[in-house]
Amino acid sequence: MHPPIRRPARTAALAVAVLLAVPALAACGGGGAPAAMKSPAPSGTPSAAPSAALPAALTGQKPAWAPCHAPSAAQGGGKAPGEGWECATMKAPLDYAEPGGETLDVALIRKKATDAGKRLGSLVYNFGGPGASGVRTLPHAADEYGKLGAVYDLVSFDPRGVGDSAPVVCLDDKALDEGPGPSGDDPLAPVRTYTQACRRNADKVLPHVGTADTARDMDLLRQVLGDPKLNYFGISYGTQLGGVYAHLFPKNVGRTVFDAVVDPSADELHAGLGQAKGFQQALEHAMEYCREKYAAQCPTGAGAAEGNQRISELLGKLDKEPAPTRGGRKLTSDLALTGIAATLYDKRTWDYLVQSLAELRRLGTGNNLLAIADAYSGRGQDGRYNNTDAAHTAIGCADTSRRYTVQEMRAQEPAFRSASPVFGPFMAKGLLACSEWPVRGTADTPQVAAAGAAPILVIGNTGDPATPVEGAKRMADALGRGVGVNLTVKGEGHGVYGNNACATEAVDAFLTGGTLPADGTVCP
Repeated sequence: MHPPIRRPARTAALAVAVLLAVPALAACGGGGAPAAMKSPAPSGTPSAAPSAALPAALTGQKPAWAPCHAPSAAQGGGKAPGEGWECATMKAPLDYAEPGGETLDVALIRKKATDAGKRLGSLVYNFGGPGASGVRTLPHAADEYGKLGAVYDLVSFDPRGVGDSAPVVCLDDKALDEGPGPSGDDPLAPVRTYTQACRRNADKVLPHVGTADTARDMDLLRQVLGDPKLNYFGISYGTQLGGVYAHLFPKNVGRTVFDAVVDPSADELHAGLGQAKGFQQALEHAMEYCREKYAAQCPTGAGAAEGNQRISELLGKLDKEPAPTRGGRKLTSDLALTGIAATLYDKRTWDYLVQSLAELRRLGTGNNLLAIADAYSGRGQDGRYNNTDAAHTAIGCADTSRRYTVQEMRAQEPAFRSASPVFGPFMAKGLLACSEWPVRGTADTPQVAAAGAAPILVIGNTGDPATPVEGAKRMADALGRGVGVNLTVKGEGHGVYGNNACATEAVDAFLTGGTLPADGTVCP
């Protein structure tokens, strides 16, 4: 498993839609893929160079919109989205350096504006990851976007490498269930099979799944939809994608919102350290909540120090002997950490963390944490996985040029442990995720400077564990003077739209009426 990183804003809510094995405690007073192995030679380099003009056969294509089928296993499965939702595919160049060459299909979904007389165009969403299926996610989230859906066609897509858009596939479901196995003295040993499988099953597409390629897909989508500007709502990693789009196509930027913002100035090391600190802060806030609500029954004890010790002890025991579950699978320490992290994305899911840790401490079973970890990792109840983790690794490794050695990772372990005694040791291993990936990355950090672009509303949350609030200010600054407009929310959780009334009203006012808050506005 890769460390918890840049997940979609709604992953935690999906992750806790499970039956808890432990009854609610009495209240007092009322979440990647493993690191890569060395390969003899790179499969290629990401197609990050400026693309040639696209042929009219692509820019003039008319998608064959039709009622959506149920999501595929790669998208995450489930039921068809129902009335009003239409799906189609869009042809895009496999390699933008050869736009007249081979193509791939990008899966699309939309729901037309309910007030056609006031329609403002299309509003395109990316829900993060990288690796989230927009085709599956948008219908689940659409109720939150009612005001926006009245005046916009709500549109999303599976980015290349994700879901039904030339998905990157590595290990099969059985192998993913079995996990990477012990590492012994070589931290890369457990992941060699994983990387070999990625290269064997997706070698052709691996050089062409980077964020710059997807940004170019979005501009092609804008043209195919018939919009003069791209109106865009990016969440989590979707903010990085939006920033790269603004850099590549500043004159095509329409009304754009970034929520739960990735810091464009942070390389893999500093992003990882920031997340370790952010998840630790969220965990300690959850521990305080547990103490206040559950008193002596709180499984993390009287405070952060005791809670950190208790959780570390639990993880140590799981390292030696994974906990049993009702389905026969075992809860490992990595799976437990994934489950814990998933509950920290939203304050409303802290009670699930309490119940899950109580089960593990009192009964010695891991049913709850395994169910949450499964949902976070894209494992359905039928045992089939979506391709989020494989896509996450492939996109991330196409984007970053930094390749850490085991020695460099070891040297950083103390810093990660200092940032988070619980998550730090686990997340330090994430530095190796691209160490020997078979495709060269493009840069240490993304290019997002967008001089001449229309204003972009950039929102950060002070209690965000996955994308720390400092990243929003840095994104706003990096976009450039007159482009980035920073709004800060004082709250908990990953993503603010629909969770904070002040920020939600500001987003709605901007997207529907063009009215921006003052730069530096703070929402309580």
